[in-house]
Amino acid sequence: MDTLFERPKAKGVDTRRELIKFYDEHYSANLMHLVVYGKENLDKIQGQVEEMFQEIRNTNKAIPIFPGQPCTADHLQILVKSVPIMQINMLRIFWPVTPSILHYEEAPCKYLSHLIGHEGEGSLFHALKTLGWATQLFACEVDWTTEYSFFKVRINLTDAGHERMQEVLGFLFTYIQLLQQSGVFQWIFDELSSICETKFHYQDKIQPFSYVVDVASNMQIYPTKDWLVGSALPSKFNQDTVQKVLDELCPTNVRIFWESKKFEGQTDKVEPWYNTAYYLEKITKSTIQEWMQSVPNVKLHLPASNVFIPMNFSLIDDKDKNGLPVLLRKSLFSRLWYKPETTFSIPKAYVKIDFNCPLAVNSPDTAALTDTFVRLLMDYLNECAYNAMKAGLHYGLRLSDNGFELTLAGFNHKLRILLEIIIQKIANFEVKPDRFSVIKEKITKAYENYKFRQPDHQAKYYCSLVLQDQASPWTEAFDAVSHLEVEDLAKFVPMMLSRTFFECYIAGVGKLRKWSHILKMFFITTQPPFADRFLLPSQLTNRVVKLQDGKKYIYRQEGSNPSNENSALVHYIQVHQDEFSINIKLQLFHLIAKQATFHQLRTVEKLGYIKSLSQRNDSGVYGVQFIIQSSVKGPGHIDSRVESLLKNLESKLYEMSDEEFKSNVTALIDIKLEKHKNLNEESMFYWREIQNGTLKFNRRDAEVPYEHTFSIFQSEKMALNLAFFVANII
Repeated sequence: MDTLFERPKAKGVDTRRELIKFYDEHYSANLMHLVVYGKENLDKIQGQVEEMFQEIRNTNKAIPIFPGQPCTADHLQILVKSVPIMQINMLRIFWPVTPSILHYEEAPCKYLSHLIGHEGEGSLFHALKTLGWATQLFACEVDWTTEYSFFKVRINLTDAGHERMQEVLGFLFTYIQLLQQSGVFQWIFDELSSICETKFHYQDKIQPFSYVVDVASNMQIYPTKDWLVGSALPSKFNQDTVQKVLDELCPTNVRIFWESKKFEGQTDKVEPWYNTAYYLEKITKSTIQEWMQSVPNVKLHLPASNVFIPMNFSLIDDKDKNGLPVLLRKSLFSRLWYKPETTFSIPKAYVKIDFNCPLAVNSPDTAALTDTFVRLLMDYLNECAYNAMKAGLHYGLRLSDNGFELTLAGFNHKLRILLEIIIQKIANFEVKPDRFSVIKEKITKAYENYKFRQPDHQAKYYCSLVLQDQASPWTEAFDAVSHLEVEDLAKFVPMMLSRTFFECYIAGVGKLRKWSHILKMFFITTQPPFADRFLLPSQLTNRVVKLQDGKKYIYRQEGSNPSNENSALVHYIQVHQDEFSINIKLQLFHLIAKQATFHQLRTVEKLGYIKSLSQRNDSGVYGVQFIIQSSVKGPGHIDSRVESLLKNLESKLYEMSDEEFKSNVTALIDIKLEKHKNLNEESMFYWREIQNGTLKFNRRDAEVPYEHTFSIFQSEKMALNLAFFVANII
């Protein structure tokens, strides 16, 4: 209101008139690019395009150009200290540079990002991490146009790193100087080019919506031959182009932003839009040179060749064309599921291992210990697994409701090597005191920052907390972290792993025997020393609290961030356990009600920006939830509006016409029959069946006949059936 109405009005500017003026000056068909993606033949698509878009006028406008650099001398060689909301220590360093888009086939910023952002031995990040000064480093080109661009380095600092900020920046400029003096190497460019080429040619399919947006954007920027490629394939090595951008990363061209809560009371300016307190000072080239001279004597060098780059892209000729997961092996300590790759014809694999550890989550203390263990494990893996990530092998470790979970995905040629490395790290885990202190600090800040999360996120968290059979609030885990010591974790991890059940899923791999052997040896290494120490069936089941029919439960929680004026509501309705016919009714209700919910609560009643109606599945227990965040009304009022909306939806279903009902049924059938676009999406579908214990791998094919039943019978009666169903759940 202030920027688009009040301020322009004070200057005698009519915003609407300016908008129409902008339209008249720039809206022209010759400045637009259109992409249509469909399964019909080209003649039919062309006819549709001509019919639908021919009225867009072409006034032959020139492409608007805004020449010049945004930074003057006053904007360079500055250091800005600012006070963030959250508990973070962060450095963001920017240099205005020559835009890479002008040399996209030579990819100068990709080359520099690859080196400055590297995390292997000898890298800038490895040095800062070893010293205990940084927990994350990221480098890339940002905010680019054809006229100007910025190269950005972001460094997340520890408390110790914050105190040594000058040396941290000294390390950064020392590494950049090393690159400038070493020159530009073709072998590094060729390796980067090979990685990019492999990723491009074997990329997964994405949502058509995203694809057409990407291509239409490319058409605005690249010549016709590269509309589908964009800048994804650096192919021309040019030492001078890279060196030019590298030389622009100099002390006289830099902008430094330093964020920390520790600057409270040390600032003299306030930014007008978010009221961020900050302080600005000029820095000189000689100051940065002094920082460079103060760095410890740590050896920095270029990365070694990446051994994880895949070379073998042969496809698996699996004789099993069933296409559904099969249980290969089952024991008292593990289950191994295998899904042959029969759909996508790509040389990729997907691996999921769930570590079901009852000891990991049975108290706030063990939850804090497990969190520390998982983060430390990721920290230990980073040095050797970073190259794997760059080469297209993705891995992740995360906490789960019953322990923790490992995911690997990517080209199957080298994926088994990465799995072996991770398994060895788990089996031979030891607590390094220096890294323990860094991770403990990181977890502490993460818990401290929880109170600053948006209210709708917090409301969803507390809803899950209420429904889980065994769960502790984050405040108790936060308190437990403060008392953790190295010895506590060293004793806990072997005990936790000794009482673990391993649920494994593998899809699309080659030479399954080798994979199976690796996992078997891992189970043997970490399984209990006594045969009777396996988990009982009751320990392998996730329990969800059952809400009694006809009762309403209210959980109130005061907002943890006094400066956030928003409140939030999660209105959850628990419906049933997994059963095909009821599933379909719930899905159909969700489809019909979703748009009506948005329209009524946001458009008509204007309760706030965040509105959603979604289905929910907790270990095979189905329900729906309304999520609303608002600064206009409190949760009590919003809840009454949700109740009113549900009654209106019930009435709407009674009054729904045959045609409208059939249309929704058809839409739901189309959604259910939509094929998985890639191996990851397919694997996640099957993994949810395994995790929920439902094991209905043919779910989509089995549920569609129920939808056909909806459309075959009299629609009016089926709409009444659905209305009765909704009346019962509310």
